[in-house]
Amino acid sequence: MTARTQGYLYVLITMCIWGGFTIFSRLNAHWHISAWDLVAMRFAIAFSILMPILIYKKDFGFLWHPRAVILALTGGLAYCFTVYTAFLHAPAAHAAIFLNGFIPLCTAVAAYIFFKQIFDKHTWLSLIIMLSALAVMSYLMLHEQASSFGLGDLLFFFSAVWWGLFTVLLKQWKLSAWHAMASVAIWSALIYLPIYLLFIPKHFQEVEAVHLLVQGLFHGVLVVIVATLTYIAAIERLGAFKTGSIVTLAPFIAAVLAVPLLNEPLSVAVACGLVGMAIGALQPWRWFRQDSLTKQLTQQKKD
Repeated sequence: MTARTQGYLYVLITMCIWGGFTIFSRLNAHWHISAWDLVAMRFAIAFSILMPILIYKKDFGFLWHPRAVILALTGGLAYCFTVYTAFLHAPAAHAAIFLNGFIPLCTAVAAYIFFKQIFDKHTWLSLIIMLSALAVMSYLMLHEQASSFGLGDLLFFFSAVWWGLFTVLLKQWKLSAWHAMASVAIWSALIYLPIYLLFIPKHFQEVEAVHLLVQGLFHGVLVVIVATLTYIAAIERLGAFKTGSIVTLAPFIAAVLAVPLLNEPLSVAVACGLVGMAIGALQPWRWFRQDSLTKQLTQQKKD
């Protein structure tokens, strides 16, 4: 396969995992798996896989830097606690709006606050579209009895804040994908698992073993390890913008699939919010601009 074909294959794998993250995380509400137990399984499994590799490679130096701990606290523990708890209180469509829709905006805000990176015109346009979509959605919700904002929506927004901060720090500190992934998994396990084992009540006996196995393998292996590696591999072959734009579609597709798969409602208000937030997050106008620039460059080469 050509590098371009490989890139799209890696994007497809990443989309399946990221879309599955929405569905599987929402399944915890049906399978009665607590956020505390899921976070413990996620990082315990990832730790048990990655730590032997680090020992074999004798690659430990990056773990002792404070940056590794900060990444684990933001993109690991804080994000996981808020997002898994949010999925217990709000449907998948709300996750696409308040989590995935707000991540690009929260990333831009974090970059401005901590590193004085000003908003570009694309960010301002996305902000206008997102705020307009939220305004329309809020207005429609006032006239719909079944739709309302709740704790889950607020937690999704905080999750977007944590992930935006994590993304900015990761970009600013220029850690490799391997070091970033290992830092989050190792330090999250070292910090959280002792607290979990000593002080937090466990609810494993209330859950079917097969459900625990499925969630543990999906979140501990596919999400933490496989999706990280395929996402980076796709960026290397297709570029950051194209890869990010395609992959961002996954949670919005998952929100639609959750309607028949999980029997979740999709009101007119939420549908409007999905469309508006998807447009703001994907920034499709940049696709057309990139395509025109590519055609111009191709034509110049021919001339």
